[in-house]
Amino acid sequence: MSLEEGLNTVSLETQVGGHAGVLTTEDGELLIKPALPRELEFYQKLQADNAFAALRPYTPRFIGTLRLEGELDQSKPQEEGIAVKSISDKKESIVLENISHRFSKPNILDVKLGTILYDDGASPEKVTRMLETARNTTSLETGVRLTGFQVYDNVTGKAINTPKSYGKTIKAADLPEGVAKFFPVGAPVTSPTGSSSGLPAHLLRPVIEGIREEIQEIRNVFAELELRMVGGSLLVVYEADWTRAEEGLKNLGCDDEEDEEEETDEESKEKPGPPFIVKLIDFAHTKTVPGAGADEGVLLGMDTVLKLLDARLKQLVSL
Repeated sequence: MSLEEGLNTVSLETQVGGHAGVLTTEDGELLIKPALPRELEFYQKLQADNAFAALRPYTPRFIGTLRLEGELDQSKPQEEGIAVKSISDKKESIVLENISHRFSKPNILDVKLGTILYDDGASPEKVTRMLETARNTTSLETGVRLTGFQVYDNVTGKAINTPKSYGKTIKAADLPEGVAKFFPVGAPVTSPTGSSSGLPAHLLRPVIEGIREEIQEIRNVFAELELRMVGGSLLVVYEADWTRAEEGLKNLGCDDEEDEEEETDEESKEKPGPPFIVKLIDFAHTKTVPGAGADEGVLLGMDTVLKLLDARLKQLVSL
């Protein structure tokens, strides 16, 4: 894949969490976000250190960095064969794949992980504020907070956004309701009953099962790493278009990496996208801690998400 000079950028419309200021290339394939030192360090270590090899498939593909007037910084590890130029931002930025790009109608959920919301460089005032936030939200008790999500309406074809304020105001007992809002059971637009959003039950069940399996694999990998991830998230994306979701499920597990490498751009565009993707994102406050063991707060959060998905699947058994 090659991006020509004169490339334009736009604000990321599908952003449901994180800080403002994330850009995407005009074709939607790549994300460009400010290069905070610790996040850049983590992505570079992720690419270079084989100790993190098992985690790579579960993070966004790191393309490289931009500096000066958008010239690709050749001194940093990056994806070969990708040229990014002419982006008018003199600050260094990280370039990542846009996880939602391959979806026609991406339903997107950002789940903030962990019980600790501040890093070791935080001021006493921020520590106090973040401790209070953790106590007053679902973070301290469950290790998760629903940062925000969007779900497409099948009638209007538009995404309905649930803002960060929702996740900050609900209690632990309300989390199953939040998960149900993100995974509604859709009905045909001609039906007088059922939700105007969501996939039909026969598609929603395998999608949730697949997402659950991915999160379990991420949990298994993360449990073996000595990391502290403050402010990181699980990003869950699934296809809201019924036809494309069904096609994606049929093709699940049939991808051949060698075939993908030989595909032309046109063949790649015509190929149905995946039914879902799960990634760990936001590493601005992530660091390695040799000898300190795994991040128990983040693991608690992943366990909570797994339990919530199990509960949602039980609700769908009779449908």
